[in-house]
Amino acid sequence: MTGSAGDGQRPPGWSAALLTDAVSQAARAADGRVAAVYLRSSEPGLLRLAVLCGLPGALFRPWWRLQVEWPFPVTDAYRLGVPVTLANPAETMRRYPQFAAGLPFPFGSLCVPIVQGGRAFGVLAVLGPSVADSAELVPQRQALEELAGRLATALDGRAATGPDVTWDAAPLNVRPPGPGPAGGRVGCLSWDPVADRLTADGPAQALLGTPAGPVPGTLDALRSVAPELPALLREAAEGRPPPLPVPVRGADGAQRLVLLWAPRTADGGRAPTVDGVVLDPGSGAPADLLPQGVFCLDRLGVIGYANPRAAQLLGAQGDGLLGRPLWEAVPWLDQPGCEDQLRHALLSLEPVHFQVRRPPAHARQSYEGDWLAVSVHPGTHILTCTVAPANRVPEFPPPTADGTSRAATAAAPPQYRPIALAIALSEAVTARQVSAVVVQELLPAFGGRRLAIYLLQERHLYLAWETGFPEGFLTPFEGVALDARLPGVETLVTGRPLFFESMRQLEDAYPGIPLDATEGSRAFLPLIASGRPVGSCILGFDRSRSFSTEERTVLTALAGLIAHVMEKAQRYDTEAALAHGLQQALLPRRLPAHPRVATAGRYLPGTEGMDVGGDWYDVVPSGDGLALVIGDVQGHGVQAAATMGQLRSAVRAFALSDRPPEEVLGGTNRLLIDLDPGQFASCCYVRLDPVSGVARVVRAGHPPPLLREPDGRTQAVDLPGGVVLGVDPAARYPVSELRMTPGAVLALYTDGLVERPGSDIDDGITALRLALSRAGAPGRDPGCRSLADVADRLTATARHAADRPDDIALLLAALTPGAAADA
Repeated sequence: MTGSAGDGQRPPGWSAALLTDAVSQAARAADGRVAAVYLRSSEPGLLRLAVLCGLPGALFRPWWRLQVEWPFPVTDAYRLGVPVTLANPAETMRRYPQFAAGLPFPFGSLCVPIVQGGRAFGVLAVLGPSVADSAELVPQRQALEELAGRLATALDGRAATGPDVTWDAAPLNVRPPGPGPAGGRVGCLSWDPVADRLTADGPAQALLGTPAGPVPGTLDALRSVAPELPALLREAAEGRPPPLPVPVRGADGAQRLVLLWAPRTADGGRAPTVDGVVLDPGSGAPADLLPQGVFCLDRLGVIGYANPRAAQLLGAQGDGLLGRPLWEAVPWLDQPGCEDQLRHALLSLEPVHFQVRRPPAHARQSYEGDWLAVSVHPGTHILTCTVAPANRVPEFPPPTADGTSRAATAAAPPQYRPIALAIALSEAVTARQVSAVVVQELLPAFGGRRLAIYLLQERHLYLAWETGFPEGFLTPFEGVALDARLPGVETLVTGRPLFFESMRQLEDAYPGIPLDATEGSRAFLPLIASGRPVGSCILGFDRSRSFSTEERTVLTALAGLIAHVMEKAQRYDTEAALAHGLQQALLPRRLPAHPRVATAGRYLPGTEGMDVGGDWYDVVPSGDGLALVIGDVQGHGVQAAATMGQLRSAVRAFALSDRPPEEVLGGTNRLLIDLDPGQFASCCYVRLDPVSGVARVVRAGHPPPLLREPDGRTQAVDLPGGVVLGVDPAARYPVSELRMTPGAVLALYTDGLVERPGSDIDDGITALRLALSRAGAPGRDPGCRSLADVADRLTATARHAADRPDDIALLLAALTPGAAADA
């Protein structure tokens, strides 16, 4: 059940043995039900599932691709470089609510990064039983860390001798380690309730695990080997035998199936005994005689056994079920509700019961109605499934008059899908992020393949996001006015959702409308927030299908939620544009030129929030020298940018008057306290004399500058400093001196360039020092023509990173006779 990646990619030749062996060992070492390896893809910022063990690949399709910035355990382990341990559902919901809403089952998880020498290749992940506390998972985590380390070493060796290690294909699906299903066995038993006498043949005794010799003769004696069986026998004797085979545990803890009935006498009365069969889930022919459908799956969803009744009810031909993945053998079961139920059984090992509606053709063939009742009883290695017409199961109420079921059905999306979408939308900020979340959460929940979101601007609809439509198909609809007779316009103007179960219905309602497919269904949803039109959403399905009352209600409600969040995102985008304009106005457009000093500055906004922060740099003429300034205001957003502008103006004013460095920071500190913005700032101020090369430095809680000598030796200059600005009005800032020779480079930077969550800032400073040492000397190294080239090299990694938690500022200065400033 690996499915298809849909991208035509093939797994790399080296991958199969190395990666499948790693996940098999991980599942065994961590006592996991599911193990997986995620690797980087060739697409920046994207992880792809490479190997999945213990769960059908089709059931995990929503998590085949993970954006690195998404708040998921796997992505956090990769991005932060630390293991992520989640002991139970409560901890998962507290730390990763979106992940918990997508898999709301009782399990724990471990995610360990695959890292070698500071280079991240991917993540090794295991899903296993839920436990009370993370401390219980310490041995498993240590075992996974050892496995991940060995895998990282192997991948690093591959990367050293060949192309970069990436994954762009569909995931490989492998069988978990452990024994296969037991051989086919079946036994018979009988109980006389009047005499309380139980008899069983040899196979039944073996399956139940009774001691050798005569079977225990009473129900009380049987309770010690099969605790659930006595109550079932009593109910059957009272005329209430279970309608389906019931799983019980034998003395060895293994799962067996028991089917009971109370035979009738010739005159229609009840016989004095209860008869039954005990069946191994891997049994063969004896189960063929059962009146209910029974079939067994392994943990990859491959059917190992199915009796004729199961084939009849599922609409399969003869042996067409055996040895095939369930969704391949019974294509109409490929729907989100069924997938959710099977995920539940595989991850939690808890039985699940649900109803599923058969396609009309299959229902007509059986003459037993549209609905089937399905029960899944998971074991460690085998899932035993029973299926029967729904009207044979009294605990499942029949469908209502409009054709929908009162019970939870596989045809309707689970209740947690809207919750998952709501949680994910709460984390989306921009209109683009909202659209991406809708694609990620809404389409899989309802089995859709196409999506388009149009937003209203000046009484015209403009495409904001689309996926799945043929290239160029939506172009003619761009910028349509509100008087156009189109379903996407009508749904917004009337505020009424439109559902079309087939393309013929759509064409009949809107003659002449261009169609993107010959088959399929469409839903057009109005995006209206607080009574104001925002736009419209189009959902497309590849197959013709009906929309139940529940689905129409949920889709309409979700459209309102999307509209509300999209409206806020549009306001955010407008405010962000204004904030970016403010920030750009505050940062220097050009650094002043000096005949003996070359300077270069770089600024990179963070990728969280509004991407607007309080980092700044500046170069100011001061007397017969230059003042080099770099600072970092706490926080992000417009307030941080505004405070940064005030501090930059204050420092420039002090520097232009050639005040001593200690007075510059002392005066700026008192100004920030008087302004009382509720923020503090770090700063490093350098007064450089280009003639003598003497630099007088003061620091206010800022990282130390780096100095690269002309011969390449680079050091972090350990200078005394004072507290951050804005805290203590009486703070003092000591002055230190250092001397620069021609060809030397001084680097000032903010902590966003050297600090990463989960890592020590000293390690980041060391890495930057080594990078500056290797960057080359401007004018001497052929690859480093100017100081601007050095600045680009030092910020290259951060510039291409998908995730920058903080903004970054860098200022370089080189004392070199005749050099011109290069910004």
